[in-house]
Amino acid sequence: MYRLKTSSSFDSAHFLAGYEGKCANIHGHRWKIEAEFSGEKLAESGDKRGMLIDFGDIKSAVRALADSFDHALIYEEASLRAETVAALNAENFRLIAVPFRPTAENFAEYFYRKLKEQGLPVSSVAVYETPENCAVYEEKP
Repeated sequence: MYRLKTSSSFDSAHFLAGYEGKCANIHGHRWKIEAEFSGEKLAESGDKRGMLIDFGDIKSAVRALADSFDHALIYEEASLRAETVAALNAENFRLIAVPFRPTAENFAEYFYRKLKEQGLPVSSVAVYETPENCAVYEEKP
């Protein structure tokens, strides 16, 4: 089995609606997405001979996901009042509503599924919200 890893980071703010603790408040992270790709066979011919997949392809895919969330306030749909969203939009803040609670665990699954949708041989995704703490998502074989 061959495994390749790549990572990319983004800065954003979030909060956990309904949480009883300090993460209920808006706060920021330097999120890191670390994706692993795996397969049993390398390409036998062509310009990708000897490769599982081109590092450029996986780096680009993971970077695009990171860039799509960079420097935004990420919040769970319906967790902010409409007036609050309207006021923040009026100030030209970048807001991203997601259909899940924006935890590292949910982001790991979300990014995993996005990479899978692109046809990439993703085997796991780790999302770090601090340098020491991460959540990992992988499907059962």
